[in-house]
Amino acid sequence: MAALIAENFRFLSLFFKSKDVMIFNGLVALGTVGSQELFSVVAFHCPCSPARNYLYGLAAIGVPALVLFIIGVILNNHTWNLVAECQHRRTKNCSAAPTFLLLSSILGRAAVAPVTWSVISLLRGEAYVCALSEFVDPSSLTAREEHFPSAHATEILARFPCKENPDNLSDFREEVSRRLRYESQLFGWLLIGVVAILVFLTKCLKHYCSPLSYRQEAYWAQYRANEDQLFQRTAEVHSRVLAANNVRRFFGFVALNKDDEELVANFPVEGTQPRPQWNAITGVYLYRENQGLPLYSRLHKWAQGLAGNGAAPDNVEMALLAS
Repeated sequence: MAALIAENFRFLSLFFKSKDVMIFNGLVALGTVGSQELFSVVAFHCPCSPARNYLYGLAAIGVPALVLFIIGVILNNHTWNLVAECQHRRTKNCSAAPTFLLLSSILGRAAVAPVTWSVISLLRGEAYVCALSEFVDPSSLTAREEHFPSAHATEILARFPCKENPDNLSDFREEVSRRLRYESQLFGWLLIGVVAILVFLTKCLKHYCSPLSYRQEAYWAQYRANEDQLFQRTAEVHSRVLAANNVRRFFGFVALNKDDEELVANFPVEGTQPRPQWNAITGVYLYRENQGLPLYSRLHKWAQGLAGNGAAPDNVEMALLAS
Protein backbone atom coordinates (compact mmCIF):
# COMPACT_ATOMS: atom_id res chain seq x y z
CA MET A 1 0.00 0.00 0.00
CA ALA A 2 2.80 2.39 0.90
CA ALA A 3 4.58 1.57 -2.36
CA LEU A 4 1.40 2.27 -4.32
CA ILE A 5 0.91 5.62 -2.59
CA ALA A 6 4.56 6.53 -3.21
CA GLU A 7 4.25 5.58 -6.88
CA ASN A 8 1.09 7.65 -7.30
CA PHE A 9 2.71 10.60 -5.53
CA ARG A 10 5.74 10.32 -7.82
CA PHE A 11 3.45 10.27 -10.86
CA LEU A 12 1.58 13.36 -9.68
CA SER A 13 4.87 15.15 -8.98
CA LEU A 14 6.15 14.42 -12.49
CA PHE A 15 2.81 15.43 -14.01
CA PHE A 16 2.65 18.78 -12.25
CA LYS A 17 6.32 19.42 -12.94
CA SER A 18 5.76 18.86 -16.66
CA LYS A 19 2.72 21.16 -16.55
CA ASP A 20 4.39 23.93 -14.56
CA VAL A 21 3.61 26.62 -17.15
CA MET A 22 -0.05 25.59 -17.30
CA ILE A 23 -0.31 25.54 -13.51
CA PHE A 24 1.42 28.91 -13.24
CA ASN A 25 -0.97 30.43 -15.79
CA GLY A 26 -3.90 28.92 -13.89
CA LEU A 27 -2.70 30.41 -10.61
CA VAL A 28 -2.22 33.78 -12.29
CA ALA A 29 -5.78 33.61 -13.64
CA LEU A 30 -7.21 32.66 -10.24
CA GLY A 31 -5.28 35.45 -8.55
CA THR A 32 -6.57 37.90 -11.13
CA VAL A 33 -10.16 36.75 -10.55
CA GLY A 34 -9.77 37.30 -6.81
CA SER A 35 -8.23 40.72 -7.37
CA GLN A 36 -11.06 41.68 -9.70
CA GLU A 37 -13.69 40.63 -7.18
CA LEU A 38 -11.96 42.64 -4.45
CA PHE A 39 -11.67 45.65 -6.77
CA SER A 40 -15.37 45.49 -7.62
CA VAL A 41 -16.38 45.42 -3.96
CA VAL A 42 -13.90 47.94 -2.56
CA ALA A 43 -12.71 50.30 -5.28
CA PHE A 44 -15.30 50.43 -8.09
CA HIS A 45 -17.70 53.36 -7.72
CA CYS A 46 -19.31 54.68 -10.89
CA PRO A 47 -19.43 58.52 -10.87
CA CYS A 48 -22.87 58.49 -12.54
CA SER A 49 -22.09 61.70 -14.39
CA PRO A 50 -22.21 62.36 -18.14
CA ALA A 51 -18.80 62.15 -19.85
CA ARG A 52 -17.18 60.85 -16.65
CA ASN A 53 -18.92 57.48 -16.76
CA TYR A 54 -17.34 56.56 -20.08
CA LEU A 55 -13.80 57.42 -19.01
CA TYR A 56 -14.19 55.77 -15.61
CA GLY A 57 -15.66 52.57 -17.06
CA LEU A 58 -12.93 52.22 -19.68
CA ALA A 59 -10.25 52.99 -17.09
CA ALA A 60 -11.67 50.36 -14.72
CA ILE A 61 -11.24 47.73 -17.43
CA GLY A 62 -8.17 48.96 -19.28
CA VAL A 63 -5.81 50.44 -16.69
CA PRO A 64 -5.59 47.38 -14.38
CA ALA A 65 -5.22 45.17 -17.46
CA LEU A 66 -2.36 47.35 -18.70
CA VAL A 67 -0.65 47.26 -15.29
CA LEU A 68 -0.99 43.48 -15.11
CA PHE A 69 0.43 43.17 -18.62
CA ILE A 70 3.48 45.30 -17.76
CA ILE A 71 4.05 43.29 -14.57
CA GLY A 72 3.83 40.08 -16.60
CA VAL A 73 6.46 41.34 -19.04
CA ILE A 74 8.74 42.41 -16.19
CA LEU A 75 8.48 39.07 -14.37
CA ASN A 76 9.21 37.02 -17.50
CA ASN A 77 12.81 35.79 -17.67
CA HIS A 78 12.67 35.82 -21.48
CA THR A 79 12.33 39.61 -21.34
CA TRP A 80 15.69 40.04 -19.66
CA ASN A 81 17.29 37.38 -21.85
CA LEU A 82 16.21 39.46 -24.84
CA VAL A 83 17.57 42.62 -23.20
CA ALA A 84 20.89 40.87 -22.54
CA GLU A 85 20.96 39.63 -26.12
CA CYS A 86 20.42 43.14 -27.47
CA GLN A 87 23.02 44.58 -25.11
CA HIS A 88 25.84 42.11 -25.66
CA ARG A 89 25.22 40.63 -29.11
CA ARG A 90 22.89 43.16 -30.78
CA THR A 91 20.70 40.17 -31.79
CA LYS A 92 22.90 39.76 -34.87
CA ASN A 93 22.53 36.00 -34.74
CA CYS A 94 18.76 36.00 -34.27
CA SER A 95 16.68 35.75 -37.41
CA ALA A 96 13.14 37.04 -37.73
CA ALA A 97 11.45 33.74 -36.87
CA PRO A 98 13.18 33.17 -33.51
CA THR A 99 12.72 36.81 -32.54
CA PHE A 100 9.02 36.58 -33.36
CA LEU A 101 8.70 33.37 -31.35
CA LEU A 102 10.45 34.93 -28.38
CA LEU A 103 8.26 38.04 -28.43
CA SER A 104 5.18 35.83 -28.80
CA SER A 105 6.26 33.82 -25.76
CA ILE A 106 6.78 36.98 -23.70
CA LEU A 107 3.54 38.65 -24.78
CA GLY A 108 1.53 35.43 -24.52
CA ARG A 109 2.48 34.77 -20.93
CA ALA A 110 2.10 38.42 -19.97
CA ALA A 111 -1.41 38.48 -21.50
CA VAL A 112 -2.85 35.81 -19.17
CA ALA A 113 -3.64 38.18 -16.29
CA PRO A 114 -4.94 41.16 -18.36
CA VAL A 115 -7.13 38.93 -20.53
CA THR A 116 -8.54 37.30 -17.40
CA TRP A 117 -9.20 40.73 -15.89
CA SER A 118 -10.94 41.94 -19.04
CA VAL A 119 -13.06 38.79 -19.32
CA ILE A 120 -14.20 38.92 -15.68
CA SER A 121 -14.94 42.65 -16.00
CA LEU A 122 -17.06 42.04 -19.09
CA LEU A 123 -18.89 39.06 -17.58
CA ARG A 124 -19.73 41.07 -14.44
CA GLY A 125 -20.85 43.96 -16.61
CA GLU A 126 -20.61 46.71 -13.99
CA ALA A 127 -17.88 48.72 -15.72
CA TYR A 128 -19.53 48.28 -19.13
CA VAL A 129 -22.90 49.47 -17.81
CA CYS A 130 -21.24 52.44 -16.14
CA ALA A 131 -19.36 53.40 -19.30
CA LEU A 132 -22.19 53.13 -21.84
CA SER A 133 -25.44 53.79 -19.97
CA GLU A 134 -25.58 57.42 -21.13
CA PHE A 135 -25.23 56.39 -24.79
CA VAL A 136 -28.36 54.24 -24.91
CA ASP A 137 -30.90 55.61 -27.38
CA PRO A 138 -33.80 56.95 -25.26
CA SER A 139 -36.28 56.42 -28.10
CA SER A 140 -35.62 52.67 -28.00
CA LEU A 141 -36.70 52.37 -24.36
CA THR A 142 -40.27 51.46 -23.49
CA ALA A 143 -41.77 50.26 -20.21
CA ARG A 144 -45.46 49.49 -19.66
CA GLU A 145 -46.22 51.16 -22.98
CA GLU A 146 -44.58 54.37 -21.78
CA HIS A 147 -41.72 56.09 -23.55
CA PHE A 148 -38.60 57.37 -21.88
CA PRO A 149 -38.78 61.12 -21.08
CA SER A 150 -36.71 63.05 -23.57
CA ALA A 151 -35.89 65.96 -21.24
CA HIS A 152 -32.40 65.62 -19.76
CA ALA A 153 -32.20 62.07 -21.10
CA THR A 154 -28.40 61.90 -21.01
CA GLU A 155 -28.18 63.02 -17.38
CA ILE A 156 -30.90 60.57 -16.34
CA LEU A 157 -29.31 57.65 -18.18
CA ALA A 158 -25.90 58.46 -16.71
CA ARG A 159 -27.35 58.09 -13.19
CA PHE A 160 -28.90 54.68 -13.85
CA PRO A 161 -25.82 52.67 -12.66
CA CYS A 162 -26.15 54.32 -9.21
CA LYS A 163 -29.89 53.51 -8.93
CA GLU A 164 -30.64 57.05 -7.81
CA ASN A 165 -33.58 57.71 -10.12
CA PRO A 166 -37.27 58.15 -9.31
CA ASP A 167 -39.36 55.02 -8.87
CA ASN A 168 -41.27 55.69 -12.07
CA LEU A 169 -38.02 55.16 -14.01
CA SER A 170 -37.09 51.86 -12.34
CA ASP A 171 -38.41 49.81 -15.25
CA PHE A 172 -36.34 51.84 -17.70
CA ARG A 173 -33.29 51.40 -15.47
CA GLU A 174 -33.73 47.63 -15.43
CA GLU A 175 -34.14 47.60 -19.20
CA VAL A 176 -30.93 49.60 -19.73
CA SER A 177 -29.02 47.45 -17.26
CA ARG A 178 -30.30 44.22 -18.83
CA ARG A 179 -29.45 45.38 -22.34
CA LEU A 180 -25.93 46.56 -21.49
CA ARG A 181 -25.15 43.48 -19.38
CA TYR A 182 -26.21 41.32 -22.30
CA GLU A 183 -23.78 43.16 -24.58
CA SER A 184 -21.01 43.07 -21.99
CA GLN A 185 -21.34 39.34 -21.34
CA LEU A 186 -21.58 38.65 -25.06
CA PHE A 187 -18.26 40.42 -25.62
CA GLY A 188 -16.79 38.53 -22.66
CA TRP A 189 -17.77 35.12 -24.05
CA LEU A 190 -16.57 36.11 -27.51
CA LEU A 191 -13.21 37.12 -26.01
CA ILE A 192 -12.97 33.74 -24.28
CA GLY A 193 -13.70 31.96 -27.55
CA VAL A 194 -11.16 34.00 -29.52
CA VAL A 195 -8.46 33.42 -26.90
CA ALA A 196 -9.19 29.68 -26.79
CA ILE A 197 -8.90 29.42 -30.58
CA LEU A 198 -5.65 31.40 -30.60
CA VAL A 199 -4.16 29.22 -27.86
CA PHE A 200 -5.16 26.06 -29.73
CA LEU A 201 -3.73 27.29 -33.04
CA THR A 202 -0.52 28.44 -31.33
CA LYS A 203 -0.04 25.04 -29.70
CA CYS A 204 -0.67 23.26 -32.99
CA LEU A 205 1.74 25.54 -34.86
CA LYS A 206 4.40 25.15 -32.17
CA HIS A 207 4.34 21.35 -32.27
CA TYR A 208 4.02 21.25 -36.06
CA CYS A 209 7.06 23.50 -36.58
CA SER A 210 9.14 21.87 -33.85
CA PRO A 211 12.08 19.81 -35.15
CA LEU A 212 12.02 17.75 -31.96
CA SER A 213 9.91 14.76 -31.08
CA TYR A 214 7.44 15.10 -28.24
CA ARG A 215 9.65 13.08 -25.88
CA GLN A 216 12.81 15.05 -26.67
CA GLU A 217 10.95 18.33 -26.24
CA ALA A 218 9.68 17.13 -22.85
CA TYR A 219 13.24 16.12 -21.92
CA TRP A 220 14.49 19.56 -22.98
CA ALA A 221 11.90 21.21 -20.76
CA GLN A 222 12.91 19.00 -17.82
CA TYR A 223 16.58 19.76 -18.44
CA ARG A 224 15.95 23.52 -18.46
CA ALA A 225 13.96 23.32 -15.24
CA ASN A 226 16.60 21.19 -13.50
CA GLU A 227 19.48 23.33 -14.76
CA ASP A 228 17.81 26.52 -13.59
CA GLN A 229 16.97 25.04 -10.19
CA LEU A 230 20.50 23.69 -9.64
CA PHE A 231 22.08 26.91 -10.94
CA GLN A 232 20.06 29.08 -8.58
CA ARG A 233 20.76 26.83 -5.62
CA THR A 234 24.48 26.63 -6.41
CA ALA A 235 24.71 30.37 -7.02
CA GLU A 236 23.17 31.03 -3.62
CA VAL A 237 25.68 28.73 -1.90
CA HIS A 238 28.61 30.12 -3.92
CA SER A 239 27.73 33.73 -3.12
CA ARG A 240 27.25 32.91 0.57
CA VAL A 241 30.60 31.12 0.87
CA LEU A 242 32.37 33.87 -1.11
CA ALA A 243 30.84 36.51 1.16
CA ALA A 244 31.97 34.56 4.24
CA ASN A 245 35.53 34.33 2.89
CA ASN A 246 35.68 38.05 2.15
CA VAL A 247 34.28 38.98 5.56
CA ARG A 248 36.88 36.71 7.20
CA ARG A 249 39.68 38.41 5.27
CA PHE A 250 38.46 41.83 6.37
CA PHE A 251 37.77 41.17 10.05
CA GLY A 252 40.01 38.16 10.58
CA PHE A 253 37.02 36.02 11.52
CA VAL A 254 33.41 35.51 10.47
CA ALA A 255 30.38 34.72 12.64
CA LEU A 256 28.75 31.66 11.09
CA ASN A 257 25.88 29.52 12.25
CA LYS A 258 26.06 25.75 12.04
CA ASP A 259 24.59 25.55 8.53
CA ASP A 260 26.97 28.21 7.21
CA GLU A 261 29.94 26.43 8.77
CA GLU A 262 28.98 23.25 6.93
CA LEU A 263 28.64 25.16 3.67
CA VAL A 264 32.05 26.80 4.02
CA ALA A 265 33.66 23.47 4.94
CA ASN A 266 31.99 21.40 2.21
CA PHE A 267 32.10 23.91 -0.66
CA PRO A 268 35.39 25.81 -0.78
CA VAL A 269 35.29 28.78 -3.16
CA GLU A 270 38.57 29.77 -4.77
CA GLY A 271 37.47 32.68 -6.94
CA THR A 272 34.75 34.25 -9.04
CA GLN A 273 33.66 33.85 -12.64
CA PRO A 274 34.77 36.59 -15.05
CA ARG A 275 32.19 38.71 -16.85
CA PRO A 276 32.70 37.04 -20.28
CA GLN A 277 31.61 33.72 -18.77
CA TRP A 278 28.44 35.27 -17.37
CA ASN A 279 27.73 36.88 -20.75
CA ALA A 280 28.28 33.55 -22.49
CA ILE A 281 25.55 31.81 -20.49
CA THR A 282 23.06 34.72 -20.56
CA GLY A 283 20.71 35.69 -23.36
CA VAL A 284 18.34 34.26 -25.93
CA TYR A 285 18.94 30.61 -26.71
CA LEU A 286 17.70 28.49 -29.58
CA TYR A 287 17.91 24.73 -29.78
CA ARG A 288 21.21 23.83 -31.44
CA GLU A 289 23.04 20.69 -32.45
CA ASN A 290 26.79 20.32 -32.72
CA GLN A 291 27.80 17.40 -34.96
CA GLY A 292 24.45 15.75 -34.34
CA LEU A 293 24.55 16.16 -30.55
CA PRO A 294 21.99 18.47 -28.90
CA LEU A 295 22.95 21.56 -26.94
CA TYR A 296 20.10 22.32 -24.59
CA SER A 297 21.18 25.68 -23.16
CA ARG A 298 23.87 28.35 -23.21
CA LEU A 299 25.39 26.77 -20.12
CA HIS A 300 25.44 23.40 -21.87
CA LYS A 301 27.11 25.00 -24.88
CA TRP A 302 29.67 26.76 -22.68
CA ALA A 303 30.40 23.52 -20.79
CA GLN A 304 31.16 21.82 -24.12
CA GLY A 305 33.79 24.47 -24.83
CA LEU A 306 31.94 25.94 -27.81
CA ALA A 307 32.63 29.68 -27.93
CA GLY A 308 30.54 32.27 -29.75
CA ASN A 309 26.87 32.41 -30.52
CA GLY A 310 26.70 31.41 -34.15
CA ALA A 311 26.42 27.94 -35.60
CA ALA A 312 29.37 26.33 -37.28
CA PRO A 313 28.94 24.93 -40.80
CA ASP A 314 28.60 21.40 -39.45
CA ASN A 315 26.11 22.47 -36.78
CA VAL A 316 22.36 22.71 -36.93
CA GLU A 317 20.46 25.64 -35.42
CA MET A 318 16.75 25.15 -35.04
CA ALA A 319 14.42 28.09 -34.53
CA LEU A 320 12.59 26.70 -31.55
CA LEU A 321 12.41 28.74 -28.39
CA ALA A 322 11.89 27.52 -24.91
CA SER A 323 8.22 27.61 -23.96
